[in-house]
Amino acid sequence: MITDCDDSQWIVASTHPHKERLALEHLGRQGFKAYCPRIRRRIRHARRLQEVLRPLFPGYVFIRLNPQIEQWRSISATFGVRSLICFGERPGTVPDQFVASLYATEVAGAVTIPPARESYQPGEKVRLREGPFDGLIATVLSAGDCDRIVVLMDLLKRSVRVRVALNEVVPA
Repeated sequence: MITDCDDSQWIVASTHPHKERLALEHLGRQGFKAYCPRIRRRIRHARRLQEVLRPLFPGYVFIRLNPQIEQWRSISATFGVRSLICFGERPGTVPDQFVASLYATEVAGAVTIPPARESYQPGEKVRLREGPFDGLIATVLSAGDCDRIVVLMDLLKRSVRVRVALNEVVPA
């Protein structure tokens, strides 16, 4: 069903929650070339840390097709797919370079993300991105060990000092 002509493009489909893998499987059975970039995440479960592969864009998959020729409307009825991202009556497209750059950064099935910054300056604002404080903004107080910093955050109307790993913060 997928054509290798120059007119094929990447389109985006929205999936049901946590059903990206199911959507990829069923799209492949229909002959579509589908791609869901994944990243390695560290999760804590039952007091153990594990590295798992998670979608880079949760709830979305990329599909390569020629919308002028192929029967793209059947994609919406595919198991795991909620709907196509459309602009008017036609599916929206993603630049080939974008998907190619994701492919190019993949190592062992996971897109690599640039390493965390080596250090932060006291007074700098950071956003926590993992763990129970995900999304909170904090102020750097000091650099502790080589891979940890001490931040000051507001919790329940109190200022609290917390030591966090460097890979758990990004500049705010």
